[in-house]
Amino acid sequence: MSEERISDIPERDEIPEEYKWRLEDLYPNVEAWDERLRNLEVKVEELQRAGKDIVSSARSLLNALKLRDEVAEELGKLYAYASFKCHEDARDTKAQSMVQRASLMYLRFSEAVSSFVPNIISLGPEGVERYLTEDPSLDLYRVELARIMRLKGHILSVEGEKLLAMSGDVARVPEDIFSFLTNADMEFPKIKDEEGTEVELSEERYSYFLHSRDRRLRRDAFKGLFSSYKKVKNTISATYLGSLKKDMFYAKARNYDRTLEASLHPENIPTIVYEKALETINQWLFPLRQYVLFKKEILNLNEMHFYDLYVPLFPEPKTRYSFDEAKNIVIEGLFPLGDEYRKALLGAFENRWLDVYENRGKRNGAYSWGVYGVHPYVLLNFNGTFRDVFTLAHEMGHAMHSHFTFKNQPYVYSGVSIFTAEVASTTNEILLLEHMIKRANIKAEKVYLINYGLEQVRTTVYRQLLFAEFELQVHERLEKGVPLTNEDFSSIWRDLYERHYGDTLFIDEELPLEWARIPHFYNAYYVYQYATGYSAATAIAASILKDGKQAVDRYLKFLSLGDSMDPVDALKVAGVDMTSPQPLKMTCKKFEEDLNTLKELILEG
Repeated sequence: MSEERISDIPERDEIPEEYKWRLEDLYPNVEAWDERLRNLEVKVEELQRAGKDIVSSARSLLNALKLRDEVAEELGKLYAYASFKCHEDARDTKAQSMVQRASLMYLRFSEAVSSFVPNIISLGPEGVERYLTEDPSLDLYRVELARIMRLKGHILSVEGEKLLAMSGDVARVPEDIFSFLTNADMEFPKIKDEEGTEVELSEERYSYFLHSRDRRLRRDAFKGLFSSYKKVKNTISATYLGSLKKDMFYAKARNYDRTLEASLHPENIPTIVYEKALETINQWLFPLRQYVLFKKEILNLNEMHFYDLYVPLFPEPKTRYSFDEAKNIVIEGLFPLGDEYRKALLGAFENRWLDVYENRGKRNGAYSWGVYGVHPYVLLNFNGTFRDVFTLAHEMGHAMHSHFTFKNQPYVYSGVSIFTAEVASTTNEILLLEHMIKRANIKAEKVYLINYGLEQVRTTVYRQLLFAEFELQVHERLEKGVPLTNEDFSSIWRDLYERHYGDTLFIDEELPLEWARIPHFYNAYYVYQYATGYSAATAIAASILKDGKQAVDRYLKFLSLGDSMDPVDALKVAGVDMTSPQPLKMTCKKFEEDLNTLKELILEG
């Protein structure tokens, strides 16, 4: 099977040009890239010198910040070009070398600017305000300087910051151990697939098997996978505990009382956003339990187990989509976003921002990568499936977010917070799903689409907030000096599942160990943003469909803000207040309404 699959994958030069991204928009060729990289070495050395007297005067501060942005913008283009060449074909050793050279330049850049923040903080608020008055051109950096001053008390001396930076490699050890253990060293058992053929389990195959209609296969995959994790539970427990202690170390080093505050404060996200999300989801567990009971009934099961949660209630539409068909469906689905958005979307397709099809050696998956001063690039591996259509909408959401930000913001504010990053992509998916449900004229297709939406909420909102509550509990226990073992982690996990699902889900003995296989836990307090982003997108999409142009104008302004405004305030521009429980309540309420709609369709026979 694998040999047939490989032979079916074309070489890159067999892909028509119109389906490849146009890297010439970055550099005309590799030689031009090489020349720009060598020229940048001089600029980095100049930046190093500028950092030494950055706060000697208002003009010195302005010049240093402008030079930093100039170097960072060019370095972003250089690294993107090298990465794109490598992602086109990972077998290209020259491209691999280019990535390494760009990465080394990034390290030199980071060293050159490492003293900027502590030196600016040494000015104090009065000194910064004096410089802003002395040189009006510094006003461009007013927001950034205010953010830096907000960190006063949490930034160490130049020497202290250097020590923390040096500790970075050590801090990554728990995550590295987890990655090598679970991806390379752990051995998973063999099980029999639907045809009775013996296959070796892996994390990827486990996820695939959980969607199988064959319950025996789902159960065997579940028990087989966790039998392997059980053998290394003490090692993973110690590894995760090391990651938790790392979080504690950095929180204390930066003078934060809580790890949660240390994680959220740099982006000025109030801890109430996290805490309210957990409080709200616990008030809306009834619809989740009703959904599980409905699944149990439709699947005709005596007991609902974890390995039954992912199986689709209805078969996926068998239609295969050409890329042009998928593109047109996405364009139609995003029609409510108005002419300006549509024009930008068409421009992306016409001007080859996308690399569409799989080829030998191409990186798998999909992403959008914004390159300031040029445009976003989108990598796909389009195979014509239903999910590929949604992947296209998702990645174009990211791309349009970058496009509108780049169009309206200077480089210093061209970034996008992780807290808001998934809002634009998910808004696109929700609008597309509503469009497809509305136009579905076959009942089987409509029920599949509604169920698809329900699964998105279950896995992106309910599941991720269960994860988020686990993270908060284990961090808080450690902060109070309470010891943590693998039994403690598993006990907390079991309690959370019992509270979320009540008696609708049978808790198998393996399930409490599920915490051990979640890689995102090594990036503390990350997963809650999937749920908040989805909730914000739900509120925005509903507003767009209801209020039309007025809501679209607010949304486009939000897409144009980039990093010029703190993420919570930026979402308020779009009409969403994430310090309020309302967006999450709306999401859960819609989940409940969609479930009732699905039940009615099924009852119609």
